[in-house]
Amino acid sequence: MERCPWCEGFELYRVYHDTEWGVPIRDDRALFELLILEGAQAGLSWSTVLKKREHYRLAFDGFDPDTIARYDDIKVGELLNNPGIIRNKLKIAATITNANAYLVLKKEGYTFSEFLWQFVNNTPIQNKRQSLNEIPAKTDESDAMSKALLKAGFKFVGSTICYAFMQASGMVNDHLVSCHRYSAVSSNGIQL
Repeated sequence: MERCPWCEGFELYRVYHDTEWGVPIRDDRALFELLILEGAQAGLSWSTVLKKREHYRLAFDGFDPDTIARYDDIKVGELLNNPGIIRNKLKIAATITNANAYLVLKKEGYTFSEFLWQFVNNTPIQNKRQSLNEIPAKTDESDAMSKALLKAGFKFVGSTICYAFMQASGMVNDHLVSCHRYSAVSSNGIQL
């Protein structure tokens, strides 16, 4: 079975590739979690974050923005001492900032899904990449998403992070055409 080459190396990566990566996500909380995890990845590999994802879910209260927005110094101290997550003070602070920004968007009448999916006109972009060399680090759409998120008060949402987020959340199908997941994802028949 042919897969995108980036996922080869260990089983957790392959399972993630075969079941999640590129599948359109419309759920607000799932999108919030993914955006936080993509930001946590900055400067690291996705495999590092993926290995710690369950610890993140526990440490950050299931990525509930209402709860995270109320984190205090004691909770931040607990997070900084939690070996199950990436203990980066700026990334932890950004998660709290992002939860507050998420809640502001909600108060303004946006669902997080609507806000994010607008950058692809609410429809996944179906690329036809033949090799990993064809996949860019960022695009005009990820530039626009990054600018809008920054304006809304989010942190760790540069264009490269946004493009990785768009790929993972199914806003962009960057499975290689030769990958067994390409047609399943491009059919838009799978929704999480």
